[in-house]
Amino acid sequence: MNVALFPDVVVNGETIPSAAIAAEAQNHEAPKDKPGIAWRKAAQALAIRALLLQEAKRRGLTADPLELALGRFETDDEALIRALLDEALVIEPVGEEAVRAEWEKDPARYRSAPLWDVSHILCACDPRDEAECAAAEARAIALLARLDGDAKGFAAAARESDCGSKASGGHLGQLGPGDTVPEFEAALRSLTEGAVTPAPVLSRHGWHIIRLNATAPGQVLPYDTVRPKIAQALEKAAWARASRAFVESLGQGAQISGASLTPI
Repeated sequence: MNVALFPDVVVNGETIPSAAIAAEAQNHEAPKDKPGIAWRKAAQALAIRALLLQEAKRRGLTADPLELALGRFETDDEALIRALLDEALVIEPVGEEAVRAEWEKDPARYRSAPLWDVSHILCACDPRDEAECAAAEARAIALLARLDGDAKGFAAAARESDCGSKASGGHLGQLGPGDTVPEFEAALRSLTEGAVTPAPVLSRHGWHIIRLNATAPGQVLPYDTVRPKIAQALEKAAWARASRAFVESLGQGAQISGASLTPI
C-alpha cells in the first residue's frame, strides 16, 4: 500500500493542495538534509492563512487592496487578512514609561553607525568565469602570502591592486555600513584593528584582501533621538503577540489535519 510522504492539509473541511504547499516551502529555511521542516513550516503558514481567510469571510469583510508601491497592489487575500487583523486586534498604545524602561535596560544598544578606516587589494575578475576567477584567487593568495602584517607592507603590495586605490596604498578611507558590497562588509565586521582577512574574500568585483586600519564605534545616542525607534519596535512586538494570540484562538475552535499551529 502506498502511503503519502506528507498528508493532505485540511482546515475546517478546506483542503490545501500539496502543490501549493510545495511552492510555499521554497520561502522557508530548513537544513539541506531535512526538507520536511520546510514542508511543515509551509503547511503551517498556509493553514494559518486559511484560518484567517475563513474568519474574514465569516465576518463578511470585503477586500479593498492597497497600493504597496507604484503599480503594485495587494492581492484580494492579502487585503482580506489585513482588514481582519485591523478589526480583530486591539493594541494598547505604547506609553512613555514602557519606552523609557526599554531604553534604560541598555542605553548602549542605541548607537550611531560605526566607521571603519579600511585598505584593500583587489584582484579583479568576473566570478561567473571559473577560469578567470581561479586565476585571480591564486594571484590574491600569492599577494596575501607576501604581507608582513604592518600597514607599510600592505601599502607596498597594494601597488599591484586592480583598484584605483592602489595609488594611495589601497586606502579606501572611512567606510560605514552599506558603503560596500555585502561580502566585503561581512568580512570587514569580523576583523579587529590592524588585522587582515586570513583569506581572500570574493565579491562581484573579484577577490579582496582587506585590512582594517582603525575603527570608530558609533556614539551612544540620546534618549530623545531613539525614542521613536524604540516605540515603533514595542508596537510591532505588541502587534505580533496579539496576532499570535488571535490565530491561537481561531485554531482552538478549528478542525485541522496535516498541519500544526505549534511553532516549528
